[in-house]
Amino acid sequence: MKPAAFDYSVPATIDEALELLAEQPDEAKLLAGGQSLVPLMNFRLARPERLIDLNGVPGLDHVEKRNGHVVIGAMTRHTTIERSSLLASEWPLLTQAITWVGHEQIRNRGTIGGSVAHADPAAELPVALAALDARFHLRSRSTDRYLGWSDFFVTGFTTALETDEMVVDVEVPALPPGAGTGFVEFARRHGDFALGGAAAVLVVDATGTCREARLSLLAATPAPVRATQAERLLVGSTLDSAAMSAAVDAAVDGVEPTGDIHGSTKYRVKLLRTMAHRALSMAATRGRNDT
Repeated sequence: MKPAAFDYSVPATIDEALELLAEQPDEAKLLAGGQSLVPLMNFRLARPERLIDLNGVPGLDHVEKRNGHVVIGAMTRHTTIERSSLLASEWPLLTQAITWVGHEQIRNRGTIGGSVAHADPAAELPVALAALDARFHLRSRSTDRYLGWSDFFVTGFTTALETDEMVVDVEVPALPPGAGTGFVEFARRHGDFALGGAAAVLVVDATGTCREARLSLLAATPAPVRATQAERLLVGSTLDSAAMSAAVDAAVDGVEPTGDIHGSTKYRVKLLRTMAHRALSMAATRGRNDT
């Protein structure tokens, strides 16, 4: 398969990239890792008139701690996230999530900016970033703004990005002291898109009581979703079997993931319940070990 004809631009700076994007906001596409865009172009499901290649633009590839937050540049490769000692130490949920992304060859090219802008409902990073309360730095030629994850992700493959905007950075606040994290998913084959999964953050005090809970579900809805009812049930509990069971029941209450040949809606709801329980159990164990 071959893509339709397109113009190809290689900007040298962020400002130059934004200028090019502003010239054809509805016809141009930004090229990051290309792991999603290039196949779509090859099948002619996407036909941009211009590709703006960000791979040579400096200032978009970094993992830096700033004022207690970690700031990850949009062109940071999955492999960089996977191997970052800073993230493994202080934001381990990202390290746990990234290892589920495709295969090593895909992680070598794929970028965090490309993943969140593509907004695939079965992608790992958007769900992990929802559990981490991340926000996104967006720029155009005339605007510079930040959006929290719940405002950024709109629905499947759709974000709040304007056609002349690009993701510049992803900013993740520090985890609470003693937080434990867990990320799990299930796919039919290693490297396939997940049929379901979950990301969890739990803060457990010295008495074993949960003081903070976050739980987000993967491939449950068209956009990343936090199981807020489950989170409320967990806070103040001792995370015993009854509390965990009630929480995961609440997490999937009303959720209706789309079924297909790989699994019906009913099957996927049951799978999500299991994934939520595993992620929470993982986070609880790690939180207690760190207390």
